[in-house]
Amino acid sequence: MIAIDLVQSTAETLMKKAAIEIPDDYLNGLKAAAAAEDGDLSSFVLDAMLENYEAAREDSRAMCGDTGCPRWYVKMGNEARVDGGPIALEAALRRATATATSTVPLRPNRVHPLWRTDHDNNVGIGAPEIEYGFEPGGDWVDLITVHKGGLFGTDYRMLFPSDGIQGIKRFFLDSLVAFGKRGLACQPAIIGIGLGGSKDACMVLGKRAACLRIVGNRNPDPKIAELENELKELGNNIGMGAMGFVGKSMVIDCNIEVGYCHTGGMQMSVHAFCLSSRRAVARIYGDSRVEYRTDPDWFTDYQRRETVEWPQA
Repeated sequence: MIAIDLVQSTAETLMKKAAIEIPDDYLNGLKAAAAAEDGDLSSFVLDAMLENYEAAREDSRAMCGDTGCPRWYVKMGNEARVDGGPIALEAALRRATATATSTVPLRPNRVHPLWRTDHDNNVGIGAPEIEYGFEPGGDWVDLITVHKGGLFGTDYRMLFPSDGIQGIKRFFLDSLVAFGKRGLACQPAIIGIGLGGSKDACMVLGKRAACLRIVGNRNPDPKIAELENELKELGNNIGMGAMGFVGKSMVIDCNIEVGYCHTGGMQMSVHAFCLSSRRAVARIYGDSRVEYRTDPDWFTDYQRRETVEWPQA
């Protein structure tokens, strides 16, 4: 049984880590982009970003003034049990979000869409979002917090099957040009693409592709992996670099996730995970051990399964 107090304390630690410690995979990707960038202003921005990340770590302060919108992904092994059940778990994550907003501190970004009501703690109706996944076996719970930025870096289009790969490339480039204007997506970014599913599922796939895979990770389908590499190269050759200045550092990486869809359509969503790339992960075991990491490891074989049944170990 996993104690609920341990869930909350671990979640509070994750909130601070996500706000302050940039993951190594993104940091290495950014350093590679900075080394290749030849645009004067884009190079200046990239160098300033790297200096800022180091200052944030040294001062133990948030790496960006806009600390994003905290959200949670919870993955549970099939044998995991949490004291108080899922209601207690969600309450613990909401308390951790409110506490961290005050103690890290984080900017209270969450407001009511109509009345602009602000509880000053990033908690409200539907906030923070909490999404779930499950895995066969295992007496553990993974807590993943993502402080999503890139407010204007999301788009969706219903394509036809006849649009094919060229249609995917066209919408990808259209989106990046729109995102890049005036740096609205706070690039360079990790770009997540969702293909298929229903419209809502497609949006979920794209956001998870952006937020829950590390830089350099490739889809296990070799043809999709090839498309990921091709789109990354295309995105870095549209003449835009960091924060929309002239350059070639728009995309740190491109991740694609797919879901089966209606035979008459090919849904596509594009999501930018901004230059802060805030995420942190912890696995809590039934014996109260806690292991921290930065790789969400969300897209397992089980999450991508195509079969009716899953072979039992």
